[in-house]
Amino acid sequence: MRVLLPIDGSQFSEAALDEVANRPWPDGSEVRIVTAAEVPMIIGLEPWAAAPIYFEQFEGAVRDSASALVENAVTKLKSRGTPLRISCAVLEGSPREMIVEEADRWGADLIMMGSRGLGAWSRLLIGSVSSAVVHHAKCSVEIVRKREAN
Repeated sequence: MRVLLPIDGSQFSEAALDEVANRPWPDGSEVRIVTAAEVPMIIGLEPWAAAPIYFEQFEGAVRDSASALVENAVTKLKSRGTPLRISCAVLEGSPREMIVEEADRWGADLIMMGSRGLGAWSRLLIGSVSSAVVHHAKCSVEIVRKREAN
């Protein structure tokens, strides 16, 4: 079983990581932890208004943050003693597209992801990543919801 686990650092992707760690998997199963590093477009700032190094440093900071996110998730999963083989990657581009493309490229049997990561305003503007993945993935998709404390 090949499980793709997209994360974004939200409490919802943390719930998906917990679900992967706690579930019994068939022998030889593997998980690939990914995050999409999408550099946001800076509206209203002309390219000539800032030094080129600013944009390079900004993109580097986004990539570094994404790398730290997946490395921390790998460490957390390994600390739980999971028998899964674990790999990770930072994908560059739109999360909606990159998750579906990576699942197809890697041959995932299942995408397990959190129910949401962005706030309501961002979802309204750009749509839900989990919804897009459910509608476009060629493999099964499991959406993990974070349980609220009673």
